Amino acid sequence: MNLNDLLESSGAILRGHFLLTSGRHSDVYFEKFRVLERPEVLSALCAEIAAHFAGKGITLVAGPTTGGIIIAFEVARLMGLPALYVESEDGRKKLRRGASVPEGAKVLVVDDVLTTGTSVREVVELLKDQAEIVGIGVLIDRSSDSLELGAPVYAAHKVEATSFAADEVPEWLAKIPISKPGTRPRS
Repeated sequence: MNLNDLLESSGAILRGHFLLTSGRHSDVYFEKFRVLERPEVLSALCAEIAAHFAGKGITLVAGPTTGGIIIAFEVARLMGLPALYVESEDGRKKLRRGASVPEGAKVLVVDDVLTTGTSVREVVELLKDQAEIVGIGVLIDRSSDSLELGAPVYAAHKVEATSFAADEVPEWLAKIPISKPGTRPRS
């Protein structure tokens, strides 16, 4: 079974009409928790990220809450490095609980799903003055555009999915009832 079939059969790739955390609409949604529940699948995806960035001088792996924490832990474990967890407080990404970035750190930023790049950009913005951002690794890239995130991006898996602005939803998609998955509060 290939990775796409495994992700679909595990319930990680869903089809329907979804309002994404970005505010865009799509007929495909990646439910990261179906992967995060399956250590063997998560480890396989994280191993691809770790292997891709091996030998790049990375000294620290950072990920945002929620899913990015587990991914940062597993990629850091596979690379034999420490992990850093970036949390949200008052609507902004911050280092909390006494966390800090060692001087001269070379950071790999990891996250679960890349759509618009908001979470990754927030982590990069927070860390860029404290460390060199060497790369960005994601489990799933479902972005439809080439995103400039400040460092080279690698995805363990690419999901072909188109998203639409609220005023551009095609008629065929508008006929399907909307589901609103995700964890980021919508404005």
